[in-house]
Amino acid sequence: MAFYNFARAADDVADDGSLSVEEKLAILNAMAAQLHNGADAPDMHVRDLVSSLAVSGVTSQHAQNLLKAFMWDAHHPRTADWAALMAYCDLSAAPVGRYLIDLLGGCEGGYRSSDALCTALQVLNHIQDIKDDRHTLDRVYVPSDWMVDSAISETDLDGSECSPALRKVINRMLDGVDGLLDEAAPLAKTIHSRALAREASGILAIARKLSQRLRLRDPLAGRVALSKPAMAVHFAWGALRA
Repeated sequence: MAFYNFARAADDVADDGSLSVEEKLAILNAMAAQLHNGADAPDMHVRDLVSSLAVSGVTSQHAQNLLKAFMWDAHHPRTADWAALMAYCDLSAAPVGRYLIDLLGGCEGGYRSSDALCTALQVLNHIQDIKDDRHTLDRVYVPSDWMVDSAISETDLDGSECSPALRKVINRMLDGVDGLLDEAAPLAKTIHSRALAREASGILAIARKLSQRLRLRDPLAGRVALSKPAMAVHFAWGALRA
C-alpha cells in the first residue's frame, strides 16, 4: 500500500491540469530527491515508502523509475513510435511487477516475462482510454509514425467511431500486445510466490480476453472493458491453470 499510495500521489501530480510542466517536474524531482535521501522526507507518501522499503529490503529503483515515467508524461505528451512506447512502459509499467516480485520472494530467470505482462496491460489501458487521454490529458500514446503510415491524424481520435485506417493502427498495437502476452506466458512458472503466480496467471487470462474484445469493439464508441463476472471467470481459469 505504501508503494501504491506513492505511485498514486505522483501520478496525480502528472495528471494535474492546473499545474504547468515546470511545476510538475519540480514536484516530481523533489519526490525523487527525497526518496534518494531516505528518512525524514517531508512528503508523507515518500516517507511511508522509505519506511516500507527499509523493512522489506526492496530497492527504491522501482519507485524512482515510476517518477521518471511521470516526468516523461510531462515532457512527451506524444509517442513517436512503438519503440518509444515500449521505453515508456519500461518505466511506467514494468517497475510495478518488478516491485511485487521482489517483495514476495523473487523469480527465476529475471524480469522478462513480468515486464512483458505489465507492458501489455499498459498498452491495453492506453487503447481503452485512447479518446479520453487526448481530451482530458492531451496525451496520445498511439505511435505517431503508424498514424502517418495510415494517413490519419490526432483528430481521428475525436470521432464517435474508428475509421478503417485507425482500426488498422489499433489492431497493429494489439498485435504487439499479443506478442507481449506470449512472452509473459511462462511467468507463473518462474515466480517463487505461489499466490503471486496464481495472480499473474489470472491477470494474463484477463488480458488475453480484453485484447480479443478490443479487436471486436470500438474504443471510440465507448470504453471497452470486461464485466466483473467475466473478469472473475477468466481470472479463475488462469489461476487454476497456474
